[in-house]
Amino acid sequence: MVASDRVSAFDYQIPNLIPYKGAVLNAITKFAFDNTKDIIQNAVVADEVDPNVVVQKALKNCGVECIVRGYMWGSMAGLYEKGERTICGLQVPDGLNRFQKFDVPLFTPTTKAEMGAHDENMTMAEVEALVGKPLAAKLKEVSLRLYQRGAELAAKQGLMFIDTKYEFGTDEAGNLYVIDEINTPDSSRLCDISEWETKYPQIAAEMRTGKYKNVTEVLAANPHLKIKEYSKQYVRDLLLEAGFKPGKTVPTLTEEQVIESSYRYIQVYERLTGLKWQFAGTPLPAPQRLMANLQRCGIAKGACVVIMAGSDSDMPHLEKIQSNLNKYFVPSHIRICSAHKQPTKLEEALNYYNRSIQPLLIVGCAGGTDALSGTASFHSVFPVVSCPPDGWNESCLKNPPGSSNAFCLRPDNVAKFACQTFSHVNPMFKNILLSSNEEKVLKLVKADKFH
Repeated sequence: MVASDRVSAFDYQIPNLIPYKGAVLNAITKFAFDNTKDIIQNAVVADEVDPNVVVQKALKNCGVECIVRGYMWGSMAGLYEKGERTICGLQVPDGLNRFQKFDVPLFTPTTKAEMGAHDENMTMAEVEALVGKPLAAKLKEVSLRLYQRGAELAAKQGLMFIDTKYEFGTDEAGNLYVIDEINTPDSSRLCDISEWETKYPQIAAEMRTGKYKNVTEVLAANPHLKIKEYSKQYVRDLLLEAGFKPGKTVPTLTEEQVIESSYRYIQVYERLTGLKWQFAGTPLPAPQRLMANLQRCGIAKGACVVIMAGSDSDMPHLEKIQSNLNKYFVPSHIRICSAHKQPTKLEEALNYYNRSIQPLLIVGCAGGTDALSGTASFHSVFPVVSCPPDGWNESCLKNPPGSSNAFCLRPDNVAKFACQTFSHVNPMFKNILLSSNEEKVLKLVKADKFH
């Protein structure tokens, strides 16, 4: 998983990058994981690959956003002020204020919506229907324990752990893991205990005067009572102050706002962990640094082959190419996309691959009239080689100007061509080629009875 420096708010991505944001989230998550291993196992396989990278087990997501709230805050406070008293199946009493502490933390799960969609509140019964009663009970229990531990760690540093979100996954044996990120400013809200202890009594006193219907009105009349959050709320507030509304163009943050956002992320890390933030010293741009570190740790080979075909009927041929690539330890994956029937999808796929931070080779496999190879070689910034599934097919060699695909008739030759293409990227590929050639020559020498 790559934690980028991008920031989203209200399901919209902000044009600016926030320096160090991704690295800070990973560092806080590592701190939290290290301090909660006695509660539940986490999915981390490697967390020292790169500041922005964490490698986690591939697990089945439980499909529930497990939210725990210690205070009347955020979206729940908004619903409450509108008159809602049943939230996630919980009966919430009258007379509570925004920012008020609950007697006990509340488990308020939501759906895990697709990108761009909104999460919906869930009752415990709905969680049970989705994942089963035993797992639902476990999700609630572990979430509350993780929140309690997070609150204890934050309190030691003078911070109040307001609310947070956890995600979980299961392996093939049904073992439960906490996944993704935890206790970060993007998944949680925090504030200074001292500020809350100073301002909340004043807010409660204002509410007792009877002049205000809710705390939102109190804050409108007394903006100095607003409590500073360590969360993404700062960015959300900046957008609202700039007049942003869903459906409109997302405003660009000023340089000062970007610096303040970055400072707040780093400040949360230093406050939570008690450690000084270490700024990265590498001169490499982030994409090159990421790729170099992934290669250094053996997680990535620094190259990949995309085998593209126009029909799944060619799958035996595609799998034969992939099998030969495996002999050279060249990573690959298969895509089915017809140049004739899905031209837009093919162009979108090629544009997606053009953004790859690692070198690629595209293998075009199309029978009949091969438009796939020509289209791919025109749009791709990476080399394309044709290997038709129907044998000697000259159509891929007759593409118009601007099409530059190479041609290999045999799947094993495609595999060697790929290894040669990437031999300058990773010394492993170069050594495999040299070793393979030596073995073949030695075999010929041994077969020569008169040498």
